[in-house]
Amino acid sequence: MVIGTGPIGIAAAEFARIAGGNVILMDVNSKRLDFCVDTLGFNHTINPLTQDVNQTLKHITNGDMPTVVIDATGNQKAINGAFQYLAHGGRYVLIGLQSGEITFSHPEFHKRESTLMSSRNATKSDFDFVISCIENQLIDPEKYITNTLQFEDVKDQFPGLLQANTDVIKAIIKMKE
Repeated sequence: MVIGTGPIGIAAAEFARIAGGNVILMDVNSKRLDFCVDTLGFNHTINPLTQDVNQTLKHITNGDMPTVVIDATGNQKAINGAFQYLAHGGRYVLIGLQSGEITFSHPEFHKRESTLMSSRNATKSDFDFVISCIENQLIDPEKYITNTLQFEDVKDQFPGLLQANTDVIKAIIKMKE
């Protein structure tokens, strides 16, 4: 399961799918979840504002829960709350950064025999793998571009791109040709 469907979360989900994962995406932004289904072809999404996350996960995983949970939100509440979604022996990977404290029930984490990991930097071989996935058309980065602005319009339009309730995934700025 990948929590957070911004560009980083979507990329993590796509690489999880390439690795053979049955990917579940979770976000509070329905427009982004719709993008993941309609444009990228993901089958399982959860909006915790409108769905019971635990029940939905149990249904999707046949009661097993996700074996890997990836946080790409950087949201302290989301990070702390996601420990409960792990399967026995699961791995929790923190990609999103936040400056607060991580808190969780040690007995609950311990009884699941889970692993906590973080990811921050990539190696040359990681970049080579990404490039090969693009070259082999396993990933189409152009699908991420949801908004295009002309350079002269950036001043007026940029603030709207930052609103949390928009369907913006990636915006590009074009210079006059």
